[in-house]
Amino acid sequence: MNQSADLVMEKHFDPVGARVGMWLFLFTELLLFGGLFLLYAIYLNKYPDEFHYASSQLDQFVGALNTIILLTSSLTMVLSVGALQRKARNLSILFLVITFLLGTAFLVNKYFEWGAKIHHGIYPNSPELLQHPQGEVIFYGLYYTMTGLHGLHVIVGMVIMLFLLVFIGRKRSTVMTMAHTNLERFLGKSITLSGPKNQKIWQSEPISEDIQEVKLVFKGIVTEEKINSNIVKLENSGLYWHLVDIIWIFLFPLFYLIAM
Repeated sequence: MNQSADLVMEKHFDPVGARVGMWLFLFTELLLFGGLFLLYAIYLNKYPDEFHYASSQLDQFVGALNTIILLTSSLTMVLSVGALQRKARNLSILFLVITFLLGTAFLVNKYFEWGAKIHHGIYPNSPELLQHPQGEVIFYGLYYTMTGLHGLHVIVGMVIMLFLLVFIGRKRSTVMTMAHTNLERFLGKSITLSGPKNQKIWQSEPISEDIQEVKLVFKGIVTEEKINSNIVKLENSGLYWHLVDIIWIFLFPLFYLIAM
């Protein structure tokens, strides 16, 4: 475009504000699960034998498999962010899809694990469970509450991934505006868009005094600002997903390994 033209993007993305907002949100999540971990520690100290026995009734293999799945999903999320930072959009989408599928595998395993327990009558306030010692009742209450809340966070993370796949994958129109003060220098002249090798792409009609504003719409392209915006969004979703994984790393030994 003519070098004397000043073009201003209509919308701007604040990466610093987005990152700070995400860290504040993650802090509230840590407070939530931190309180539950504290509650678990109190009851473990009160009913150590019952907690150890109830833990031995859980399927350690399924718990370990889910741990491997989530750790692998953290790796693929990191690879997705790195690919987008290198502007390898298709590769980033591929790793993000793999992360989504790993999250799905985690939920499927958890569904069958919960299903097996519920089939045997072990669920909160069930007649079967209420016949067990109080410590076991509390253990399973915490188990369903904490792993269920964690599973809900996994679902939220996967929904965020779906939105990111749309944001990263589609090429939307970009609107740039030239204000009246910048048009005065072009009175009676045309505005020309040129490509990388100075080939003419588009040329406007001569600018007259009654023209107050010129809007240029670029369709089917991804600007640098949109790329940076998508990178920040993906980084923030990656932070959320890593938090989900870290929480499971604590849940796994607390519920599955204390009997070993």
